[in-house]
Amino acid sequence: MPAFSRSLVSDRLALQKQCASANMAFADQNGTPIPMDIRRLKSFIVIVDSGSITRAADLLHIAQPALSQQLAALEEHFGHKLLIRSQQGVSMTDAGHAVYRHAQIILRQMEQAQADASAAGNSLAGRVSVGLVPFSSAATLSVDLLAETRKRHPGILLHLTESVGQTYSQMIMNGRLEMALLHGTGPIKGVRFEPILSEEFFLVAHRDFAIEADAKPVSVNALDGIPLLLPPAYNFVRRAVDTAFTRTRTNLKVVAEVEIVRTLARAVGSGLGATIMPKAIADRIVSESSEPLICRLVSPRIEETLSLCVSDQNPLSEPALAVRDILLELTARLKD
Repeated sequence: MPAFSRSLVSDRLALQKQCASANMAFADQNGTPIPMDIRRLKSFIVIVDSGSITRAADLLHIAQPALSQQLAALEEHFGHKLLIRSQQGVSMTDAGHAVYRHAQIILRQMEQAQADASAAGNSLAGRVSVGLVPFSSAATLSVDLLAETRKRHPGILLHLTESVGQTYSQMIMNGRLEMALLHGTGPIKGVRFEPILSEEFFLVAHRDFAIEADAKPVSVNALDGIPLLLPPAYNFVRRAVDTAFTRTRTNLKVVAEVEIVRTLARAVGSGLGATIMPKAIADRIVSESSEPLICRLVSPRIEETLSLCVSDQNPLSEPALAVRDILLELTARLKD
């Protein structure tokens, strides 16, 4: 049997196993399976993602009462309240979190089964979702990843996310992402980390800050009180910088928190403040600026590990494995 056919059989067995698990949930008190419209699961996901039944009804192009009935039917099947409604919208209960995670997995496997059936005997096809953490080397790979995936596997629909406001490991556990390049090495229950490379941090500043253009690293102590532009406190880059300044007992003066690399580059180029970033982002800021900028390594060394993160519960689909291979190839080039 060809390798691709074996993978289809494997995927179908995984799908059957998942659906069997789902059918156990969709049963009455006597254990008799109850047919469940897969659209109810999709509607539930849209309600959660949009944060409102009203907005979800608009997105799904159905009447709000009908959507509320679908939600009530889901809650009746599971025997638990899944959402709490308030004036601010909806929030998930513990049971809602569990159903949301399984719904994401089931729907993605259904989509993959359809794609595999359509592409049987031909090329890889299906949707693959990848998170690339901002303010890292990962953020520089998005275009290359798109180009290589399109070139090698035109049947794969690649979904890329670069978000500073969401936790990628949580999105993988919830089934919203299949893999992500992110900072950190874990451990986090539910996901597996594969360290890829270590990113060194560089200071980038306008020449007006009177920092010499030198090949030697600049001391953190020498940056005492210098106005800095950095991401918010929850960002891994910011945490690494905060730790370095705390350990050297240096005053960290953050004058603005910026989550957009292009804005950060323009602000640094305008002399509004300096920044400390991983090398890939520091190089991008320097290359995009028309102003003379200083870029120097920081000492003591500040660094973060960039890791590939995947679920340790759900195996990657054949298309996702292909995208993973491309991603690893691209990150390997960053080490050169």
